[in-house]
Amino acid sequence: MNLQETPPLAATQIELPLASDALGEPFKEPAADGFLLGGFTWRHAVQDTQRPVVIINAATSVRCRHYSRFADYLFANDFDVITYDYRGIGESRPASLKGLKASWSDWGALDFEAMLKRAQREFPNQPIDVVGHSFGGCAAGLGASGRLIRRLVTVGAQFAYWRDYAPAHRWRMLGKWHVVMPLITMIYGYFPGKRLGWLEDTPAGVVRDWCTPTARYERRPSGQDLHVRNFAAVTAKALAISVSDDPYGTIPAIERLLGYFTHASNTHLRIAPQDIGEKEVGHFAFFRSAYQATLWPIALSWLQNGELAPGTPGRTVPRS
Repeated sequence: MNLQETPPLAATQIELPLASDALGEPFKEPAADGFLLGGFTWRHAVQDTQRPVVIINAATSVRCRHYSRFADYLFANDFDVITYDYRGIGESRPASLKGLKASWSDWGALDFEAMLKRAQREFPNQPIDVVGHSFGGCAAGLGASGRLIRRLVTVGAQFAYWRDYAPAHRWRMLGKWHVVMPLITMIYGYFPGKRLGWLEDTPAGVVRDWCTPTARYERRPSGQDLHVRNFAAVTAKALAISVSDDPYGTIPAIERLLGYFTHASNTHLRIAPQDIGEKEVGHFAFFRSAYQATLWPIALSWLQNGELAPGTPGRTVPRS
């Protein structure tokens, strides 16, 4: 299998810190319903109200540790950074996932919202920026305090509508994620992705949201009209980055999610691997340190200036 065909989170795709000292300072933060979330903070010794703090929203069932090197990079470029795990994942995993109430909407409306509140409290008066990978870009629109977001960068962000999958991989992905995954979840009471080498173990409610074959987020099991209104509250300058060999992040998939950010200033940058001298990048590789010199500066420039730097690889996708 090549990178596009492999299920998310095969071991070769996820880059974790080499040692604990590569991480930021650990924290625990309660969500509004009392669920205790775990994460890490990169904080400069002296507070500066001109320094932005970046919240990194992970992909579905990707541990926040995967983004630690990218957080180090942002910290080295004068950002404070918060990474965290959604309920049921990594630092926020309880002893058992069976019976855990957790959905995509919980991950956004409760967990991401808790990080927005934490950023306000821990970094008072500092601008708040967000980086969202895959579902993490969708989560950025689900928090009630989305109006706080100054700048937003998403990478391969969509909410897994099966008809948007790349045609060459669509039927394989449909069978894997929309047939096999929910069947296994019914048996175990959660999806045991880690033992299968597919992804982290995943709560059943998240699986239900993912595998429901509807083009509208509000028609997913946890979707509500209120959540759609939360998207509209985001007024950030938003950059959606997609890669041409990402079978999840096709142009229709990226545009489908961007359509919910009705009051944001949206730019869609489409990059081919050849634009940066690579043969393949796919859905998960953007945050690997191998791309620090080629892909990471694109996100950095947007977070710093709210615009693409001259000579940025790729092309902007025309938007209606």
